[in-house]
Amino acid sequence: MGRVEPVEIIEDGLLLRPWRADDAEAVHRACQDPDIQRWTTVPRPYLPEHAHGFVTGISGRAWAEGTGAPFAVCDAATGELLASCGLVSIDRSLDSGELGYWTAPWARGRGVTVRASRAVARWAFDTLKLRRVVWQAEVGNHFSRLVALRAGFRVSGELRLSHPAEGGRTDAWIGSLLPGEVPAPGEPGPAGPDTLDARRAAVFGRPQPVLFATAGDIELRLRPMEERDLDAIVATCQDLDTVRWTTVPHPYQRADADSYLDYCRTAWARGTSTCFVVADADDDYAGTIDLRLSPADPLLADVGFMTAPHVRGRGYMSAALAALSAWGFTTLGLARIEWRANVGNIASRRVAEKANFTVEGTARGGVQHRGERVDAWIAALLAEDLT
Repeated sequence: MGRVEPVEIIEDGLLLRPWRADDAEAVHRACQDPDIQRWTTVPRPYLPEHAHGFVTGISGRAWAEGTGAPFAVCDAATGELLASCGLVSIDRSLDSGELGYWTAPWARGRGVTVRASRAVARWAFDTLKLRRVVWQAEVGNHFSRLVALRAGFRVSGELRLSHPAEGGRTDAWIGSLLPGEVPAPGEPGPAGPDTLDARRAAVFGRPQPVLFATAGDIELRLRPMEERDLDAIVATCQDLDTVRWTTVPHPYQRADADSYLDYCRTAWARGTSTCFVVADADDDYAGTIDLRLSPADPLLADVGFMTAPHVRGRGYMSAALAALSAWGFTTLGLARIEWRANVGNIASRRVAEKANFTVEGTARGGVQHRGERVDAWIAALLAEDLT
């Protein structure tokens, strides 16, 4: 693989240049940031010698050997280091490169890495004559995904990482960018600051929140599921009414609860679903409630819930459903939330109606239930119903 000639790029208020020895202090300071350590493969702990080795050795070898093109991203006016962005690998047999980046904590919120990514991609296509630039990031790294979308990448699927971050997931999102797809400097591009993608990245890119609801004089907490909830989930899922009206595995075992916990955490990381435990005044398990985003309609979601047998009839789940729905409308920007239940599931229907869902009718063969299609009631709550 031949040498790639180091260059400087000036574009959209940024100077992208090869790394220098005097960058080491700023690189070391930036890489103390918890987000950089969480989402990238930088050494942990990140020591001064790591920064020095990167700026004086690793980065220069990448240019000389033609395996990469790492840039220091600086303010074009002041020279201040703002980010790292470049091609972390180049495959000449495919005319393809992979883009990688991090943003210094003092430079975030200014679109620095979006502008830098566009500049690097444009240079890669125009000068290196690459035919594709790819991006990948661990599932859950919503802010990296948002940068990629704004830089013009088409995020098209998942793959498993060959070198996952320590303690991170092995699943990654992958995207690609082709010549002619890079937005021009100054263009807003897709996933701008006021889009649904940006709004949801801000939600799912952070830890799952705790919501609150009131049932009578009892304050309920809707919180992430924890290991200590699993025995109560097993007991609830072994209850005959739960088995009758839901599709939980039967017989339900502790391994099923373990899988459910993993599903809930992974779904939050992907930004596809939210699962909350409904906890009583003592923070003990009283039920679970899921809000699942539609893969086909970004403004649509559906709900599912189950209540622990010992608290049924107390209005807990109706209060939780109303609180979760309000959060879905105001925070996730949903327009419609649907509820479905097997015809005859009076208790679930009462929960939905008390949360102000409007029953719209019966869907014949509307749900799959234990090997057969059965009729289902369908109800919905709209965002305007809250006004």
